Amino acid sequence: MENESFIKKFFKFLWRHKWWVLIILIVITISSIWLYSKYSKKKKEYITTDIIYGEITQIVTATGEIMPVNTVNVGSQVSGTIEDIFVDYNSHVKKGDILLKIEPSVLQSSVDEAKASLDSAKSQLKYNESEYKRNKSLYKDGFISRAEMEQSQNNYEQAKQAVNKAQYSYERALTNLGYATITSPVDGTVISRKVDKGQTVAASFQTPDLFEIAEDLSKMQIETAVSEADIGMIKEGLPVTFNVDAYPNQTFNGVIRQIRLSPTTESNVVIYTVVIDVDNADLKLMPGMTAFVMVVVASAKEIFKTKNSGLLIRSYKNLTDNIPENIGPKTHLAIQRDGKIIFIPYKKGIVTPTETQIISDEIKQGDKIIVGFTGQVSNNKSTMRPHM
Repeated sequence: MENESFIKKFFKFLWRHKWWVLIILIVITISSIWLYSKYSKKKKEYITTDIIYGEITQIVTATGEIMPVNTVNVGSQVSGTIEDIFVDYNSHVKKGDILLKIEPSVLQSSVDEAKASLDSAKSQLKYNESEYKRNKSLYKDGFISRAEMEQSQNNYEQAKQAVNKAQYSYERALTNLGYATITSPVDGTVISRKVDKGQTVAASFQTPDLFEIAEDLSKMQIETAVSEADIGMIKEGLPVTFNVDAYPNQTFNGVIRQIRLSPTTESNVVIYTVVIDVDNADLKLMPGMTAFVMVVVASAKEIFKTKNSGLLIRSYKNLTDNIPENIGPKTHLAIQRDGKIIFIPYKKGIVTPTETQIISDEIKQGDKIIVGFTGQVSNNKSTMRPHM
């Protein structure tokens, strides 16, 4: 009962002095807010990212297929049954070596027929020539008419043309017979054989491919696909490194030889073909291997660089007081040095997906780029984005 009486007396006291109590609470609240604000301002900590001294390399990556520099498809210009094959996969051949023979009986018959036609045409020519000479003499002496003489002359001229025509047919038949023996047009290595002994070759409508010969496997090339976003950085003569799955621990080298100007479009992306020359003296690289290519388009040593996230700040508003109007993130870096904030001019150099070269005469080792501060609140109106 005594406690209850004390509580009632306390609340009655508060009620009688309620305005004073309210004023005291307001003063305490305002003081707390002021002290908190002052304390927070003193304890503001900046979020920074390091400026690194070292080297930077800008690369373009691509994939492509390793191919011989020059491959020749060997075909047949005549039809027939394959009588014999003298080479196989990986055979080394010289120019003129016999690769294959087609059964020649049909072609030989064509030669014999053309030879008989030629002999017949020559015999007819001999007869027409003799008749023309005889009629020419008779016409001169007045024994035959001019029309008879001219007819014999016309027969003689036609006979000469018939001999020429038969000669051409005979030579063509001989040539076709020669095509029954397929020889290598270049020195190289057989990388593909597409026929077997006894198979019939039909060359009526198009030349069938019989072999594929790589002229020199010690010199290879890679045809890579480079997107239009990267093609502007690619130049002829740039060095290239690449890897293949067959030798995961070995890096190969090459040089860009050609940038083809004819583009293709894949999934709405414009693609250009870049040809890379590769030395394959040890013959480790084989046709058809997939190469994972890295093209070094720019590099620099002994430079200052930073993470790309260090350059994403959009405004220096609220970073510190009294910032000059001509200072902004595009032209100046906010640097924390010896516990102070300074602004130094800079330019961007080489840019990679993760790092950017910083060009400035005022940067010192140990400088840090300010990208925000602790307790910063992001909203739609804010123009500064802090990054860790």
